[in-house]
Amino acid sequence: VVNAICDHKDIKAISFVGSTKVGTHVYNRATLAGKRVQCMMGAKNHAIVMPDANKEQTLNALAGAAFGAAGQRCMAVSVAVLVGDAQKWIPDLVAKAKTLKIGAGTDKGVDVGPLVSCAAHERVTGFIERGEADGAKLELDGRKPTVPGYEKGNFVGPTIFSGVKPGMALYDQEVFGPVLCVASAADIDEAIELINRNPNGNGTAIFTQSGAAGRRFQEDIDVG
Repeated sequence: VVNAICDHKDIKAISFVGSTKVGTHVYNRATLAGKRVQCMMGAKNHAIVMPDANKEQTLNALAGAAFGAAGQRCMAVSVAVLVGDAQKWIPDLVAKAKTLKIGAGTDKGVDVGPLVSCAAHERVTGFIERGEADGAKLELDGRKPTVPGYEKGNFVGPTIFSGVKPGMALYDQEVFGPVLCVASAADIDEAIELINRNPNGNGTAIFTQSGAAGRRFQEDIDVG
């Protein structure tokens, strides 16, 4: 079906969202057939948190963006870059994540549902193990949560790592689970440079009350 769409003479353009492997195939085959192609593949969405940001609003937004849909969406925020004094917010971020309710997605009041399959569960827990092995600090471990009535469910709760750096599998690859990497930067310049250096990125965000910082981010960020 994919190849037929790529080759069909009446189809003039293709937009694709999915894995890098399939996206590369679609792009190469469809452009050879003279089509315009847009491919959104691997994602690693960063959010810069400036020390002047509204703390409560920021923590709520990060919890929703990182752990909503159990992190299984291509626009999930998977890296929070804490700038300057915002690095002291990690305990508050952990406390916020602990308030989220884990359970079946159909149950009332549930914030974090299960992962989509056993394979997804294995992949995400494998990334958590790898993160520890690579030297990142596990601030909140979401493995093996207790979910009454769903003891065999593919659940992983909100998980937070600090001290995450480029070169770690946890940072370099898309986890696609409720795992938030926390990186640090001395200033906005360092934060923007970190984001622009990552080869993946569907979207990005900044939390600040400074118009100057917002403008700087808008002008210099190379994502999306």
